[in-house]
Parts: sequence; C-alpha cells; structure tokens
Amino acid sequence: MSYQIGMDCICLRSGPRLGHTEYCSNDALRRHFMTMPGATPQRFEDALEMDLIWSTNDGPVGWEKRGRVTDMGHADFLEGGVDRRQPKPSPFRSPEEVWTFDAVKEYGLPDFGELVTYYQRSYDDGQKAFENQVLTGGYYKTIVSGAIDAFGWDMLLEAAADQKKFEAVLDSFFQLTLHHMKAWAKTTTPVFIQHDDMVWTAGPFMHPDFYRRVIFPRYAELWKVLHAAGKKVLFCSDGNFTMFVDDIVEAGADGLIFEPLTDLDVVVKRYGKTHCIVGSKVDCRTLTFGRSEQIAAEVDATLKLAMDCPGFMCAVGNHIPSNVPVENALFYLEYLRARWKRG
Repeated sequence: MSYQIGMDCICLRSGPRLGHTEYCSNDALRRHFMTMPGATPQRFEDALEMDLIWSTNDGPVGWEKRGRVTDMGHADFLEGGVDRRQPKPSPFRSPEEVWTFDAVKEYGLPDFGELVTYYQRSYDDGQKAFENQVLTGGYYKTIVSGAIDAFGWDMLLEAAADQKKFEAVLDSFFQLTLHHMKAWAKTTTPVFIQHDDMVWTAGPFMHPDFYRRVIFPRYAELWKVLHAAGKKVLFCSDGNFTMFVDDIVEAGADGLIFEPLTDLDVVVKRYGKTHCIVGSKVDCRTLTFGRSEQIAAEVDATLKLAMDCPGFMCAVGNHIPSNVPVENALFYLEYLRARWKRG
C-alpha cells in the first residue's frame, strides 16, 4: 500500500507497480486477513496493499431528515442479509408532483461555513485513519443519483418522459450539489470522487441527447469549481457508460471509475495515457461462480491493457460482495499482486 503510489496514479506518474483499490463488503475475507497466524493489528486495506480509499460524503444531515425521499427497500447484500429492508410507499404519487419538486427548497442549503468545517474535519479524520492510502473527498447524490434517492425509479422514469419539465427538476439537484462542491473546494482534499449512477446495466435509460444537453454540461460546471481549487476529479458511475466516456472526459473528469460493464478496451485506447483509470476486466460474477483459470484470464486481460497506462489502478469494479468464496477472492488477489509490477 502506498499513498504515494495512489497519488502517482491519479497524477499520471508511472510507478513501480500498478495502483490498487477494492470495494469489499466480504466479511469472511476481512476475517481471513485479520486472523491469519502471526497477524498484527494491521488494517484490511494495508493487508491488501490498497492505495486509495473510495469515499464520498453528502453532508452532516441526511435528506430523509430534511424532506421527502423514496425508500425502495434493499435486497440481501451483506453477510447474513442484515441489510435487507422492505420498500415503503413513495411520497410521490404522480409525475406532476415530481415536476413541481425543487431539491433546494425541499432539503435546504446547509450553512456554508459550517459545511466547509464539517467536510474539512471529515477529510482530516479519515486521512489520519488511512494514512497509507489516498482518502478521497466525494459526493454521492450528484444529479441523477439525487433524483433516484428522492423519487425512486418508477416516478423518475415517468417524470423523465417530459424532458423540459424534468430538466428543471434535475437543475435543482445540480444547484444543491453545486453548493456542496463549493464547500468541498475550500477543503484540503486533493482528490474528489463525483459519483452519479446516471446509467444502468444496458446503458442510458434516457435519450442520449438529453444527457448531452442537460447532464454533462452541469458536470462541467461542478468540476470547474473543483479544478479551480486544484483538485483532481474522478467520475464514478455504476452500469455501462461506454457511449458517454468521451462526453465525461470533455466535461473535465481527470479519471474514470467504472464497473466491468463499461468497455475497458475503449477507455484504455482513448484515454489510457491521459487519464486515471480505476477498474479492470475482473467481474465479481466470475469471482463468485467461476474457476481459478477464468479469474486468471480476466486478470491477464486487464494487465495486457494496464501496463502502458501511467494512471491505472486495479479494482474489481463491481465490488467483492459477501457471497464471493474466500478462496476465489484470495486467488484473485494473489494472482494480481504477483504480476502487477512494471518493467
């Protein structure tokens, strides 16, 4: 693990090995590393030689305490299904209710000075806790993710049918996000994750022209604020945003974080020399159901592309969840780390 390797990747300085991070909720894997014979009180992140900690923070008070949100429930994901939650009725009953929604009026803008202080303290405490990794600043419910959180999928899709009215709604989420970006810009965090799940597994769920007219120009405005403060911006989204890679880069992203659904070959071909890339061809479905030779093949395919990219950071882009067998996760980690040195 190395803070320096993490920053080198983000700043496109080719280091002695590829960068590395993981998003892991596999408690059995964590226990394995923390209970190995002769183990020290070493953190899981150090044991995995991670160089970056994925982190976002939307402020001190959740939206559910400030206004209406839609609880779509949650399926089993963590060990033992402790995160299962049944859906609740949406507070929005029609597209007309969505079209009159204003996120700024609904949730309010936190006091700016207090927000800066909160974010700075959050970053300072987190970076101190993860002194061997780069801890990012970040914001999760940017524009589309904000709308998902507020309305849920059903009402969002119905409301999106009227592009003009829906743009006004999304602009209110943009204005709310902008307030938080201006606060984050006042902090000392050097790296910022802008998270927005604006597509799904099949790609965009709204017309591509709508994204290019409404969403990406607003990303650009958010990132002007962060860049003016000297921060590197890493854009992150679930799903498949291959068709929008150029648009996101044009909007100003310094790096891209994505699942295996987004085409790594395309990203490397176009931006392997100019942008930080966080991901791989390794799929959590292969880790869950595949054999060691299949896992090895996905690592090998990743490394074939990654070695010539100065800002490449390996990760299982769609997570290492609790149902991945520990032996498969260990094989992946050991196989990767035995081969990630440059030169």
